[in-house]
Amino acid sequence: MADRIRVGVVGAHAERGWGRNIHLPALRALNDFQVTAVAGTTAASARAAAEVWGAQKSYDDARALMADPDVDLVTVAVQLPSRDGLVEAAIAAGRHVYSEWPLAPDAATAERFESAARAAGVRHAVGLQSRHHPEVRLLREVLAQGLIGEVLSASLLYSLATPEVWSTRYAALFEETKGVNHLAVVGGHSLDMFQYAVGDFAEISATLATRIDRITMEETGEPIEVTSPDQIVLGGLLESGAAASAHFMTGGPRGDGFRIEVHGRTGRLVLASSDDSLVGPRFTLTHAPANGSPARELTVPDAHRPLLGTPSPVSNVAQVYTDLARAIRTGDDFGPDFTTAVRVHRLLDAVRSSAGSGRRVRLG
Repeated sequence: MADRIRVGVVGAHAERGWGRNIHLPALRALNDFQVTAVAGTTAASARAAAEVWGAQKSYDDARALMADPDVDLVTVAVQLPSRDGLVEAAIAAGRHVYSEWPLAPDAATAERFESAARAAGVRHAVGLQSRHHPEVRLLREVLAQGLIGEVLSASLLYSLATPEVWSTRYAALFEETKGVNHLAVVGGHSLDMFQYAVGDFAEISATLATRIDRITMEETGEPIEVTSPDQIVLGGLLESGAAASAHFMTGGPRGDGFRIEVHGRTGRLVLASSDDSLVGPRFTLTHAPANGSPARELTVPDAHRPLLGTPSPVSNVAQVYTDLARAIRTGDDFGPDFTTAVRVHRLLDAVRSSAGSGRRVRLG
């Protein structure tokens, strides 16, 4: 491998998309990486993307990119419904892999990817970058330090405004079987962030409901039936024994964003966001001690400052890339990786199972 880790981006686009708007500026900000190749759906779109991404090579076949000896790491920035074996192909080609979230449609498939990567000896990352919000990292740290004593309970509330007219590009969001609905995307990102801070669920019971059962396609005016849930409610116990709950409310004209509240024997912590953005909100973390002292906002220490100076999705993704580079070079463990993804997918599978059966489900 060259001094800089050479990246091939599958799903690069010249003008739009998460890869263009987030991965590209993150990679450009890091000296560890160089984008050497891109793959698109056509030769023309790939050439246009290569010019924007600064890549020397372009492909209209993702597997040809993976076979290129000048590629060390493959970033799979293609949405799950169109991914069609790309993660497995990158592993089989012996390339390190950064896959966008969701990694897979279910935990069993994610486990297969994790096992294949381990057998191939390649490092892997998954796009669950929200855990790198500075205040989320601080919340995890002060809980581990015992700032509020033994944790008794924790709750996550997230409300997200959503329109009822959508571009056809997002139609898969409303199909239960496509793997990119609100449970997978909103729930997956948020629950990883929550568990990263407060600990993993040990058992849950869940309810799923679809309250907005039709939306309209912007380009055609066609109404389509919604089969995926927009109300997601779960509760249970963490591995620590603390009671925990999460409620995701999507739909309606306004959302209030995130609120995580953690009650301990000696105080309370509240993490709240400034808006309802899933990946780029600003947070405040407030500590209310049990002794009656006024609540105060905690200051983020230098150790948790955003990598690129300003809290943003780009900075969070850059942190994942930086940690991945270190893992590639040293062999150290890091997250979020495919092991992280398996854990989140198991939780999402448990939510579906509990909601479908009406029974409590144990994890692990």
